[in-house]
This record gives sequence, C-alpha cells and structure tokens, in this order.
Amino acid sequence: MIWVAGSVLVWLAATAANLALARATGPGDRWRRLAIPALFGLALLVLWEGLVRGLGVSPVILPPPSAIAARIAVSGDILWTDFLQTILKGALSGWLIGCGAAVLTAIAIDRSPFLQRGLLPVGNFVAALPVVGIAPILVMWFGFDWQSKAAVVVVMVFFPVLVNMVAGLAATDAMQRDLMATWNASYGQALWKLRLPAALPFLFNGLKIATTLALIGAIVAEFFGSPTRGMGFRISTAVGQLALDLVWAEIAVAALAGTGFYGLVTLLERRLTFWHPSQRRS
Repeated sequence: MIWVAGSVLVWLAATAANLALARATGPGDRWRRLAIPALFGLALLVLWEGLVRGLGVSPVILPPPSAIAARIAVSGDILWTDFLQTILKGALSGWLIGCGAAVLTAIAIDRSPFLQRGLLPVGNFVAALPVVGIAPILVMWFGFDWQSKAAVVVVMVFFPVLVNMVAGLAATDAMQRDLMATWNASYGQALWKLRLPAALPFLFNGLKIATTLALIGAIVAEFFGSPTRGMGFRISTAVGQLALDLVWAEIAVAALAGTGFYGLVTLLERRLTFWHPSQRRS
C-alpha cells in the first residue's frame, strides 16, 4: 500500500500546486499556462503507476507507465515504421486531400444554389456513416496499403470541413458584400479579399476537428486489412499476443502525434487569424 499512499500524496500535492498556479497573476502567465497541464499530466502518470503497482494489477489488464516507457525505448524501430505508415502516409495524405477537396467544393457550393440544396443534405447523410462500415469497403476498393486508409480519412474529414467552410463563406454581412460590389469587384476578387479571410476562423475549426478524425480513421481502417506494419495492425496483433505494453506504446505515440498535429494547426490559425476576436489576448 506504500505505492498507493505515495501516489495519492503526489496527486494531492500536484493538485494544490495547480490551484495555486491557476490563481496566480502577474509576470510569467505564459509559463504558468504551460506548467499547469504539464504538472497535471505528470501527477496523473504518478497516480497511475502507484495504483497499478500498489494494487497488484496484472500488466495484461493495465501495464504501468514505466513498463510502457520501457517498451517505447526498446521498440523505436517498430514504432517509427508504424508512425510513417499510419500517420504520414495514411492520415496526413488523407487529411490534405480531404480538406483540400472540401474547400474547393465549398467554393463551388457557394456559387451554386443547386449544389447547396442538393449536396449538403447528402453530405450530412454520408458523414453519419460509421467508419467501421465504410472502412472494409474502401479497403476492398483501394487495396491493403496506405491508399485505402487515406480514402477512409478523406471520407471522414471531408464533410466536417465542408460544412464549416460553407458557413464561413456565408459569414460576411450584406454591407460588406455591397461595398465590394460598389468597387466593381469580381467574384474572384471578393472571394480572395473578403470572403476567404472571413471564412478562415470557420475553416480552422473544421481543420482542427479533422486532425483527430484523420488519426482515428487511419488507425481503425488498418484493423480491416493492412500490410505487416501500421498502428492499427500492430495494436490488433499485439492484443492477440497479450502484449499490452506494446498496445499502450502505440496509443501513446498516436496521442503525441495527434497532439502535435493539432498544435501545428492551432499555431497556423493564430498566425493567419490574428485579427479575429477569438485570437486577441488581454
């Protein structure tokens, strides 16, 4: 029980420190914003380690973080190969294709009332399809390599980005559009100078949602057929071998990759929409 008591004490101390940091004001606000989640995450790992070891939980059910870290250290080649296959080839390529196609389709819908009334309802229907239903079909169509995983990602990210982009293009008010018409601006000029900048906050909302959907889609698609590499393939085979430390190592790598991907999109959003009220800081 020493492990349990020690981990609980660390958790309580970290919670008290986080509360103090949250109430603090003055210089160093940026570092405090970074320290609070870092301290919370570290305390969570300590609590996890202490409870698993103190209660004698089998590593088949839940391995401690130290075992997961040790597995990551000795399985770097496997994890890197799976990362390249799933994240860079499947998720990233599908995300780029799906988001790019969604933006172009949204511009076409913006110019065509017929597409707006006919395509968006169909898009909502397709977006509601479960990934476990469409993934086997796309694997049969595109094969077992990364192309089928990218196709699943395209289907998953296309309509969230499309809906947000269509809403963003309609976000300008009538006075702004009348002003562009007064200046005799063409549709392309009004789109580039007015409507696309106004749509950027909506677009980035869709892109951030798509980052998580891309990872989920690529990993789940690998459960239905994959070459002998990839995160989904490794997780399914490791579960069958009761190698839960490897499963959690893959999950940790996927979580870190997803967090980094989301952070890059957020950083790009801040750079491009610095003028928007949501990006202003006190």
